[in-house]
Amino acid sequence: MWTSTSLQTALTPTAIALGNFDGIHCGHRQVIEPVLAAREQAVLRLYATVVSFSPHPREFFSKQPLALLSPFEERISLLEQTGVDQLMVLPFDQELANLSPEEFVQQILVEKLQAKHISVGKDFRFGHRRAGNADLLQDLAANFGVEVTQVSLQTRGGKRISSSAVRQALATGDIGDASQLLGRPYRLIGKVVQGQQLGRTIGFPTANLQLPESKLVPAQGVYGVRVSGKDLNQGNAMYGVMNIGNRPTVNGVSQTIEVHLLDWQGDLYGQELTVELLEFIRSEQRFPSLDALKEQILADCAVARQRLV
Repeated sequence: MWTSTSLQTALTPTAIALGNFDGIHCGHRQVIEPVLAAREQAVLRLYATVVSFSPHPREFFSKQPLALLSPFEERISLLEQTGVDQLMVLPFDQELANLSPEEFVQQILVEKLQAKHISVGKDFRFGHRRAGNADLLQDLAANFGVEVTQVSLQTRGGKRISSSAVRQALATGDIGDASQLLGRPYRLIGKVVQGQQLGRTIGFPTANLQLPESKLVPAQGVYGVRVSGKDLNQGNAMYGVMNIGNRPTVNGVSQTIEVHLLDWQGDLYGQELTVELLEFIRSEQRFPSLDALKEQILADCAVARQRLV
C-alpha cells in the first residue's frame, strides 16, 4: 500500500473513501467497500484510496491532543488488510480548514486526486466550518461527473458504530462492546522496556509495554489478553494477563502497562508486542500486602486460563 502526505505524489486516478478513519471499525470498512468495488469495475486503472487527515480536525481546533484508537503506523497496518492501494493523509492546517466545500471538492478531490468515485458515511461533514454534508458532496461531485456513494450509518447490537462509541466502551472496560464495534479485539502495540522488575520478585515477571504517545489506553484494571510478536514463541500467539494502572499496592505514582504471559520464561526486552484485549477481569485495587497481591494475581491467571486457553 502506497502511503503519502503530499498530493504531489498521489497515485491517480482514484476511487476515494473519505473520512478520519480512526480505529478502522466496522463502519469504516463499509465506507471502504464501495471504492474497492469501483476499482474492480473500472475499465481503466483506478487506485482504491483512503483519504484521511492529520492531525484529526478535532485536535486541530481544540489544540488538545486526541488519544487515537489507531495511531499512524497501526492505521497503515489495518488499512493494508482491507486491500486498498493507497493512504493519502492530508495535513490538516488552517489553509485546508479554510477551504469551502466547493474548493475542497474541485481543488483536492477532482484536480489533485482525479477522483472518479467517492464514498462517505451519511454523517460526513467537510469544508470551512463544516458547511458541507454528504448531500452537498454528491451535488458538487456530479458537476465533474464523479459518482458519490453515501453509506448508511452502521449499527451493531442496536448501537451506532462510531469511533466515539468505541472510545466510550474502552473507557468503561467494556471490551466485549468495543470488540463488537471494531469487528476485532482492541489491541495495544508497543515495545518492551525495563520497569521496576517487581513482578519477578513475587514470581510473576511482566513485560512493561511502552505505547505511542497518541494511543488511547483503556480503563485501568486487569485484562485477559492474547499476545503476539515476531520473536515471541516462534511467532505463535500466547495468552496472558495485563494490568493497566498505577500499582497502588507498591505506591506507584505513574501509570504502567504490564503483561504477564502464561507458561512463558524468557527475555522480551526490546521486542515489539501486539496485545489483544479479550476479557476485562477486574478493576485495579490496593492490597494490604505483597502476599495478598500475589494471591490475587494467581486468581487472575486462573480466570484467564479458564476463559481464554
